[in-house]
Amino acid sequence: MFRGKFVTFEGCEGAGKSTQVRLVEKYLKEKNIPFVLTREPGGTKIAEDIRKIILDKNNTSMCDLCEAFLYSASRVQHLNDVIIPALNEGKLVICDRYIDSTMAYQGYARGLGVELINELNRLAVKEYVPNLTIFLDINPKDAFKRKGGADKNDRLEQMRLDFHEKVYFGYKEIEKREPDRFYAIDASGAKFDTHHNIIGLLKIKGFI
Repeated sequence: MFRGKFVTFEGCEGAGKSTQVRLVEKYLKEKNIPFVLTREPGGTKIAEDIRKIILDKNNTSMCDLCEAFLYSASRVQHLNDVIIPALNEGKLVICDRYIDSTMAYQGYARGLGVELINELNRLAVKEYVPNLTIFLDINPKDAFKRKGGADKNDRLEQMRLDFHEKVYFGYKEIEKREPDRFYAIDASGAKFDTHHNIIGLLKIKGFI
């Protein structure tokens, strides 16, 4: 088992995940708590190059299995270059998206299935499973309304609403299966209220 603490953030498009990650980053810096902040897909040069391929709005012909494999390939490189070294050094690692995104988006919304994605994730991450995953819980319709619509340059955001509803359903299924690791935080209110609840959870769980 790794020495550090591993926390991941998950959420549907427009849930405010990136905003909350930035607020946590600000809090940790103010409290002089050492940490490593990273993201998926990406976090290192090769993984960021794969990210560009995945999200490119022109890659509409990408098949679902190719997409899933690209996410896993990016994850392996990201783990090797960033996450594993930091955790083995005993550091707190905060990651914006990780294995649960692949399960929700490719396993459920794309219909590749739980078993296939579990196997892909097992091969990619081995024992490097998060200690805690924070899911920003807001349904896709409300999330896009608050955001002001989908990003026209993001291939996944441009998917139909029913796709994003399947993603949300997938996350809620993960929450049922793994209640000890996967925690939902209501993200429908004011961003600083959500932030307060996240910091409270991190304190209760002993991560900060």
